[in-house]
Amino acid sequence: MIDEAGEEQPVAVLYRFFELFDLKNVPKSELMMYSAKKGKTVVTPPFKPALEEKLAFALLHHPILTPFWEQELGDEAFGLLTAVMPRTWVLDPQPLPPSAIIPDLKPGRRAVADWRMLEHATQKERRYVIKPSGFSELAWGSRGVAVGHDLPQGEWAAALDTALRSFATTPYILQEFHKGRQFDLSYFDATCEAVVPMPGRARLSPYYFVRGGQAELAGILATVVSPEKKIIHGMKDAIMAPCALAPT
Repeated sequence: MIDEAGEEQPVAVLYRFFELFDLKNVPKSELMMYSAKKGKTVVTPPFKPALEEKLAFALLHHPILTPFWEQELGDEAFGLLTAVMPRTWVLDPQPLPPSAIIPDLKPGRRAVADWRMLEHATQKERRYVIKPSGFSELAWGSRGVAVGHDLPQGEWAAALDTALRSFATTPYILQEFHKGRQFDLSYFDATCEAVVPMPGRARLSPYYFVRGGQAELAGILATVVSPEKKIIHGMKDAIMAPCALAPT
């Protein structure tokens, strides 16, 4: 309830600007969730923990699950998703049987049966990214991200060791690194009060709303950083701008 002109009014809609790992620091968060569960308040984005879990990418690419995804999503949708989502593995430290290998993970065209084998990969072979997943303060804003070919051998090995040791509390994933396409754009520089050019690489973040049971694209946020940066996020040097779909 909120007080407006001396009268209490029920809160019908809440905009959730906090991450789910931060629930303990949000006053009355349990009341928000209870109200949403009972249908008294609409929370947007809704409380959907599964959508905040990066481990789902690994499930999409798991070869055993391919028939399931093809049946549930259809060949066209499954093919599109596997093409745009980088190949992903869960950094689970559980040892494999001697005859087993980690599917589709072949740095330098060599099969891998133990994650520790990646510690000795050359800079060219370790074009991978390590990311924390789950409910962790490291799992947003590129915190906790390690880009393999951008790190010295020792730091890469340490990042891999941290990820494996953290599995029980904060699981990590390993993803293939794909460099974004470079292009030129302009932005307003307040220091010189002029529009200046800047080459950069972009990350597009689409936003959807569900209406009548259908997901509709409501907007796209472009985050652009200079080409030498390996990780794209809303840093102070980034350009952030809304996008529009061009008519076809």
